[in-house]
Amino acid sequence: MAKKAVTKNPKKNSKNWGKKEIKIVNIVVSTALEKEVPLEKMAATLPNTEYNPEQFPGLVLRIKDPKTSALIFSSGKVVCTGARTLADVDLSILSIIKSLKKLNIIVTIKPEITVQNIVAAGSIGMDLNLNVLGVKLPYTEYEPEQFPGLVHKLKGTNATFLLFSNGKIVCTGTKTEQQVHEATDKLIENLKKLLNE
Repeated sequence: MAKKAVTKNPKKNSKNWGKKEIKIVNIVVSTALEKEVPLEKMAATLPNTEYNPEQFPGLVLRIKDPKTSALIFSSGKVVCTGARTLADVDLSILSIIKSLKKLNIIVTIKPEITVQNIVAAGSIGMDLNLNVLGVKLPYTEYEPEQFPGLVHKLKGTNATFLLFSNGKIVCTGTKTEQQVHEATDKLIENLKKLLNE
């Protein structure tokens, strides 16, 4: 009896075909500490900071645990990136507040955090012919000479997907984990319809 060839990429009749695996890799948030922040003093006093006002008005603070980065502006506005969970976002903001305390800047409010963007990555368990999708799938951009992925704006959502021929995906533009999953499910549904035509 001939051995069955094991294929790495799941095919249409496989139980993994169209199976979603996706996880959050970056949450971008903004907040306001409602305090003026002396960026020069902060850069001179604290480690893991970068401040070059001639090039950019904000100070970059790299936070070790959780591994995130924050852009801090003198107005007290903060943009934090790199967190994978909202709990990590909270810890990062607390870390910034503790750093400011060392400079005798006491933040008395509980900063209101606004999620600006969630980036998620994973796979949808199907090989994709990007040349065909570039023609059949609406709201797409595909320039293989410039970039190997296809960019697809999912209609009716804020989600934009990067699709690769091996079924790997990146989702950006959503603001909640639920939106990530809903958008990915809708994408898979649309792709299955197209591939069954």
